[in-house]
Amino acid sequence: MLFDGVITRVLNSEAIYGAIPPERAIELTRVAFERHHRGEWEMPAKLYVDAPPDGDFRAMPARGGGYATLKWVTSFPRNPERGLPVVTGALLLSSAVSGELLAILDCAAVTSLRTGAAAAVSALALAREDAREVGLIGCGVNGAWAARCMVAAGYGPGICADLRPEQAEELAAELGWRAGPREEAVAAEIVVTVTPGGDHVVRQGELRAGAHLAVLGADAQGKAEVEPAELGRCRLFCDEWRQASGGGELAGPAARGEVTEDEVTPIGAVLCREARGRSSDQELTLFDSTGLAIQDLAIAVAAYEAAASGVIPAVTIELG
Repeated sequence: MLFDGVITRVLNSEAIYGAIPPERAIELTRVAFERHHRGEWEMPAKLYVDAPPDGDFRAMPARGGGYATLKWVTSFPRNPERGLPVVTGALLLSSAVSGELLAILDCAAVTSLRTGAAAAVSALALAREDAREVGLIGCGVNGAWAARCMVAAGYGPGICADLRPEQAEELAAELGWRAGPREEAVAAEIVVTVTPGGDHVVRQGELRAGAHLAVLGADAQGKAEVEPAELGRCRLFCDEWRQASGGGELAGPAARGEVTEDEVTPIGAVLCREARGRSSDQELTLFDSTGLAIQDLAIAVAAYEAAASGVIPAVTIELG
Protein backbone atom coordinates (compact mmCIF):
# COMPACT_ATOMS: atom_id res chain seq x y z
CA MET A 1 0.00 0.00 0.00
CA LEU A 2 1.28 3.48 -0.88
CA PHE A 3 0.79 6.38 1.48
CA ASP A 4 0.76 10.07 0.69
CA GLY A 5 3.30 12.28 2.42
CA VAL A 6 2.45 13.80 5.79
CA ILE A 7 1.36 17.44 5.65
CA THR A 8 3.11 19.31 8.46
CA ARG A 9 2.57 22.91 9.58
CA VAL A 10 5.56 25.13 10.32
CA LEU A 11 4.97 27.89 12.87
CA ASN A 12 7.53 30.67 13.23
CA SER A 13 7.84 33.00 16.20
CA GLU A 14 5.47 35.58 14.73
CA ALA A 15 2.73 32.98 14.34
CA ILE A 16 3.24 31.64 17.87
CA TYR A 17 3.19 35.07 19.50
CA GLY A 18 0.12 35.91 17.41
CA ALA A 19 -1.67 32.80 18.63
CA ILE A 20 -0.69 32.98 22.31
CA PRO A 21 -0.87 36.36 24.08
CA PRO A 22 0.60 36.50 27.61
CA GLU A 23 -2.80 36.05 29.29
CA ARG A 24 -3.33 32.82 27.36
CA ALA A 25 0.22 31.61 28.09
CA ILE A 26 -0.41 32.05 31.82
CA GLU A 27 -3.60 29.98 31.68
CA LEU A 28 -1.98 27.26 29.57
CA THR A 29 0.99 27.03 31.92
CA ARG A 30 -1.22 26.80 34.99
CA VAL A 31 -3.23 23.98 33.42
CA ALA A 32 -0.02 22.18 32.40
CA PHE A 33 1.25 22.23 36.00
CA GLU A 34 -2.08 20.88 37.23
CA ARG A 35 -2.33 18.09 34.65
CA HIS A 36 1.22 16.99 35.26
CA HIS A 37 0.67 16.93 39.01
CA ARG A 38 -2.45 14.79 38.54
CA GLY A 39 -0.53 12.36 36.33
CA GLU A 40 -2.58 13.18 33.22
CA TRP A 41 0.45 14.53 31.32
CA GLU A 42 3.87 12.92 31.53
CA MET A 43 7.44 13.78 30.64
CA PRO A 44 10.69 11.83 30.92
CA ALA A 45 13.70 13.60 32.38
CA LYS A 46 15.33 16.36 30.35
CA LEU A 47 18.42 15.11 28.52
CA TYR A 48 21.52 17.35 28.35
CA VAL A 49 24.16 17.09 25.62
CA ASP A 50 27.12 19.26 26.57
CA ALA A 51 29.01 21.24 23.93
CA PRO A 52 31.95 22.60 25.95
CA PRO A 53 33.10 25.25 26.41
CA ASP A 54 30.32 27.22 24.75
CA GLY A 55 26.98 25.72 25.84
CA ASP A 56 24.72 22.71 25.66
CA PHE A 57 21.81 21.07 23.87
CA ARG A 58 18.67 19.78 25.61
CA ALA A 59 16.09 17.23 24.51
CA MET A 60 12.71 17.59 26.23
CA PRO A 61 9.90 15.10 25.45
CA ALA A 62 6.33 15.14 26.80
CA ARG A 63 2.94 13.54 26.13
CA GLY A 64 -0.60 14.52 27.04
CA GLY A 65 -4.02 15.40 25.70
CA GLY A 66 -3.64 13.23 22.60
CA TYR A 67 -0.36 14.88 21.57
CA ALA A 68 3.36 14.33 22.06
CA THR A 69 6.21 16.82 21.76
CA LEU A 70 9.98 16.84 21.56
CA LYS A 71 11.87 20.09 22.02
CA TRP A 72 15.49 20.28 20.84
CA VAL A 73 16.80 23.49 22.36
CA THR A 74 20.15 25.14 22.97
CA SER A 75 21.70 27.30 25.65
CA PHE A 76 24.79 29.11 24.38
CA PRO A 77 25.25 32.08 26.76
CA ARG A 78 27.98 33.79 24.71
CA ASN A 79 26.00 33.79 21.49
CA PRO A 80 25.10 37.49 21.70
CA GLU A 81 28.82 38.16 21.13
CA ARG A 82 28.39 36.31 17.83
CA GLY A 83 25.23 38.19 16.95
CA LEU A 84 23.16 35.07 17.66
CA PRO A 85 20.43 34.30 20.22
CA VAL A 86 21.25 32.27 23.33
CA VAL A 87 18.25 29.98 22.79
CA THR A 88 17.51 28.39 19.42
CA GLY A 89 15.98 25.14 18.25
CA ALA A 90 12.78 23.48 17.15
CA LEU A 91 9.81 21.79 18.76
CA LEU A 92 8.14 18.81 17.07
CA LEU A 93 4.44 18.20 17.74
CA SER A 94 2.99 14.80 16.91
CA SER A 95 -0.31 13.00 17.26
CA ALA A 96 -0.16 10.56 20.18
CA VAL A 97 -2.82 8.50 18.38
CA SER A 98 -1.24 7.99 14.95
CA GLY A 99 2.30 9.29 15.45
CA GLU A 100 1.89 11.82 12.61
CA LEU A 101 4.16 14.82 12.75
CA LEU A 102 1.66 17.66 12.91
CA ALA A 103 3.83 20.73 13.33
CA ILE A 104 7.32 22.10 13.66
CA LEU A 105 7.47 25.18 15.88
CA ASP A 106 10.11 27.80 16.65
CA CYS A 107 11.23 26.80 20.11
CA ALA A 108 12.56 30.19 21.22
CA ALA A 109 9.05 31.69 21.14
CA VAL A 110 7.57 28.71 22.98
CA THR A 111 10.34 28.91 25.59
CA SER A 112 9.90 32.65 26.15
CA LEU A 113 6.14 32.37 26.60
CA ARG A 114 6.18 29.48 29.03
CA THR A 115 9.15 30.87 30.97
CA GLY A 116 7.46 34.20 31.50
CA ALA A 117 4.12 32.59 32.23
CA ALA A 118 5.65 30.40 34.95
CA ALA A 119 6.79 33.50 36.84
CA ALA A 120 3.26 34.93 36.71
CA VAL A 121 1.65 31.63 37.75
CA SER A 122 3.99 31.43 40.75
CA ALA A 123 3.20 35.00 41.79
CA LEU A 124 -0.55 34.42 41.54
CA ALA A 125 -0.20 31.31 43.70
CA LEU A 126 2.44 32.42 46.21
CA ALA A 127 2.83 36.21 46.42
CA ARG A 128 1.02 38.29 49.03
CA GLU A 129 -2.46 39.24 47.86
CA ASP A 130 -1.61 42.93 48.09
CA ALA A 131 1.76 42.62 46.32
CA ARG A 132 2.04 44.58 43.07
CA GLU A 133 5.57 46.01 42.69
CA VAL A 134 7.90 43.86 40.60
CA GLY A 135 11.69 43.89 40.54
CA LEU A 136 13.02 42.30 37.35
CA ILE A 137 16.70 41.39 37.27
CA GLY A 138 17.73 40.45 33.75
CA CYS A 139 16.05 42.17 30.81
CA GLY A 140 16.97 39.89 27.93
CA VAL A 141 14.44 38.07 25.75
CA ASN A 142 13.09 35.77 28.46
CA GLY A 143 13.23 38.52 31.07
CA ALA A 144 11.15 40.76 28.82
CA TRP A 145 8.50 38.07 28.40
CA ALA A 146 8.48 37.44 32.14
CA ALA A 147 7.75 41.13 32.66
CA ARG A 148 5.02 41.13 29.99
CA CYS A 149 3.38 38.13 31.65
CA MET A 150 3.57 39.80 35.06
CA VAL A 151 1.78 42.82 33.60
CA ALA A 152 -0.84 40.53 32.04
CA ALA A 153 -1.39 38.96 35.47
CA GLY A 154 -2.09 42.38 36.98
CA TYR A 155 1.31 43.16 38.54
CA GLY A 156 3.35 46.32 38.28
CA PRO A 157 4.63 48.91 37.97
CA GLY A 158 8.13 47.64 38.45
CA ILE A 159 11.85 48.19 38.22
CA CYS A 160 13.97 46.80 35.38
CA ALA A 161 17.61 46.07 36.25
CA ASP A 162 20.27 44.78 33.90
CA LEU A 163 24.03 45.03 33.46
CA ARG A 164 23.15 46.53 30.06
CA PRO A 165 21.38 49.79 31.02
CA GLU A 166 20.02 50.33 27.51
CA GLN A 167 18.08 47.04 27.62
CA ALA A 168 16.61 47.87 31.01
CA GLU A 169 15.59 51.33 29.82
CA GLU A 170 14.04 50.01 26.61
CA LEU A 171 11.93 47.41 28.43
CA ALA A 172 10.93 49.87 31.14
CA ALA A 173 9.74 52.33 28.47
CA GLU A 174 7.66 49.60 26.81
CA LEU A 175 5.96 48.62 30.06
CA GLY A 176 5.63 52.04 31.69
CA TRP A 177 8.01 50.89 34.45
CA ARG A 178 11.37 52.43 35.30
CA ALA A 179 14.96 51.30 35.00
CA GLY A 180 16.99 51.08 38.19
CA PRO A 181 19.88 49.34 39.94
CA ARG A 182 19.81 45.71 41.06
CA GLU A 183 19.59 46.81 44.70
CA GLU A 184 16.23 48.49 44.09
CA ALA A 185 14.83 45.59 42.05
CA VAL A 186 15.71 43.00 44.70
CA ALA A 187 13.87 45.03 47.35
CA ALA A 188 10.52 44.82 45.50
CA GLU A 189 7.46 42.91 46.70
CA ILE A 190 7.87 40.38 43.87
CA VAL A 191 11.35 39.70 42.50
CA VAL A 192 11.93 37.89 39.20
CA THR A 193 15.46 36.87 38.23
CA VAL A 194 16.26 35.93 34.63
CA THR A 195 20.04 36.01 34.37
CA PRO A 196 22.54 33.42 33.04
CA GLY A 197 23.00 32.11 36.59
CA GLY A 198 26.75 32.58 36.73
CA ASP A 199 26.62 35.11 39.58
CA HIS A 200 24.43 35.62 42.62
CA VAL A 201 22.05 38.53 42.02
CA VAL A 202 20.04 38.02 45.24
CA ARG A 203 22.31 38.28 48.26
CA GLN A 204 22.05 37.64 51.97
CA GLY A 205 19.51 39.82 53.75
CA GLU A 206 18.29 41.67 50.65
CA LEU A 207 14.74 40.32 50.30
CA ARG A 208 12.09 42.27 52.16
CA ALA A 209 9.77 40.46 54.58
CA GLY A 210 6.87 38.85 52.72
CA ALA A 211 8.53 38.97 49.30
CA HIS A 212 8.00 36.39 46.60
CA LEU A 213 11.01 35.41 44.47
CA ALA A 214 10.67 33.66 41.10
CA VAL A 215 14.05 32.30 40.02
CA LEU A 216 14.17 31.57 36.28
CA GLY A 217 17.81 31.79 35.23
CA ALA A 218 19.65 28.85 36.82
CA ASP A 219 18.98 26.04 34.38
CA ALA A 220 21.97 23.69 34.76
CA GLN A 221 24.35 22.30 37.37
CA GLY A 222 26.68 24.91 38.81
CA LYS A 223 24.36 27.85 38.15
CA ALA A 224 22.70 29.87 40.91
CA GLU A 225 21.16 33.34 41.18
CA VAL A 226 20.58 33.34 44.96
CA GLU A 227 23.17 33.20 47.71
CA PRO A 228 22.71 30.05 49.84
CA ALA A 229 22.16 32.07 53.02
CA GLU A 230 19.29 34.01 51.43
CA LEU A 231 17.80 30.87 49.92
CA GLY A 232 17.84 29.39 53.42
CA ARG A 233 15.49 32.16 54.60
CA CYS A 234 12.82 31.17 52.04
CA ARG A 235 10.04 28.63 51.92
CA LEU A 236 10.80 26.64 48.79
CA PHE A 237 8.66 25.68 45.80
CA CYS A 238 9.61 24.29 42.39
CA ASP A 239 8.09 23.19 39.10
CA GLU A 240 9.32 19.58 39.43
CA TRP A 241 11.71 18.22 42.05
CA ARG A 242 13.63 15.75 39.88
CA GLN A 243 14.51 18.43 37.37
CA ALA A 244 15.05 21.21 39.92
CA SER A 245 17.37 19.10 42.07
CA GLY A 246 19.33 18.00 39.01
CA GLY A 247 19.89 21.30 37.26
CA GLY A 248 18.07 24.27 38.76
CA GLU A 249 18.55 26.81 41.54
CA LEU A 250 18.08 24.03 44.11
CA ALA A 251 20.60 21.64 42.53
CA GLY A 252 23.59 22.94 44.51
CA PRO A 253 21.81 22.95 47.89
CA ALA A 254 20.36 19.50 47.16
CA ALA A 255 23.79 18.09 46.27
CA ARG A 256 25.24 19.53 49.47
CA GLY A 257 22.44 18.05 51.57
CA GLU A 258 21.12 21.48 52.53
CA VAL A 259 17.72 20.95 50.89
CA THR A 260 15.72 17.72 50.62
CA GLU A 261 12.68 16.83 48.56
CA ASP A 262 10.30 16.96 51.53
CA GLU A 263 11.30 20.60 52.10
CA VAL A 264 10.25 21.68 48.59
CA THR A 265 6.61 21.90 47.44
CA PRO A 266 5.75 21.39 43.75
CA ILE A 267 3.72 24.26 42.34
CA GLY A 268 1.24 21.78 40.86
CA ALA A 269 0.29 20.60 44.33
CA VAL A 270 -0.46 24.18 45.38
CA LEU A 271 -2.52 24.85 42.24
CA CYS A 272 -4.48 21.61 42.78
CA ARG A 273 -5.03 22.62 46.43
CA GLU A 274 -3.23 19.56 47.71
CA ALA A 275 -0.55 21.62 49.46
CA ARG A 276 -0.56 25.01 51.10
CA GLY A 277 1.11 27.99 49.52
CA ARG A 278 2.13 31.08 51.47
CA SER A 279 1.50 30.70 55.21
CA SER A 280 1.86 34.32 56.34
CA ASP A 281 2.33 37.87 55.06
CA GLN A 282 5.88 37.87 56.44
CA GLU A 283 7.02 34.61 54.87
CA LEU A 284 9.57 34.66 52.04
CA THR A 285 8.61 32.34 49.18
CA LEU A 286 10.93 31.15 46.41
CA PHE A 287 9.82 29.39 43.22
CA ASP A 288 12.53 27.56 41.28
CA SER A 289 11.43 27.40 37.64
CA THR A 290 13.55 25.07 35.53
CA GLY A 291 11.16 24.91 32.55
CA LEU A 292 9.15 21.75 31.96
CA ALA A 293 8.41 19.92 28.74
CA ILE A 294 4.73 19.78 29.71
CA GLN A 295 4.69 23.60 29.60
CA ASP A 296 6.09 23.46 26.07
CA LEU A 297 3.42 20.90 25.20
CA ALA A 298 0.62 23.20 26.35
CA ILE A 299 1.88 26.19 24.36
CA ALA A 300 2.62 24.10 21.25
CA VAL A 301 -0.80 22.43 21.16
CA ALA A 302 -2.61 25.76 21.52
CA ALA A 303 -0.54 27.33 18.73
CA TYR A 304 -1.05 24.33 16.45
CA GLU A 305 -4.80 24.26 17.02
CA ALA A 306 -4.98 27.99 16.26
CA ALA A 307 -3.18 27.34 12.96
CA ALA A 308 -5.29 24.28 12.14
CA SER A 309 -8.48 26.30 12.64
CA GLY A 310 -7.21 29.18 10.50
CA VAL A 311 -6.86 31.69 13.34
CA ILE A 312 -3.21 32.27 12.44
CA PRO A 313 -1.36 31.59 9.16
CA ALA A 314 1.11 28.73 8.88
CA VAL A 315 3.38 27.39 6.19
CA THR A 316 2.69 23.77 5.26
CA ILE A 317 5.25 21.28 4.00
CA GLU A 318 4.93 17.69 2.83
CA LEU A 319 7.27 15.13 4.36
CA GLY A 320 7.81 11.63 3.03
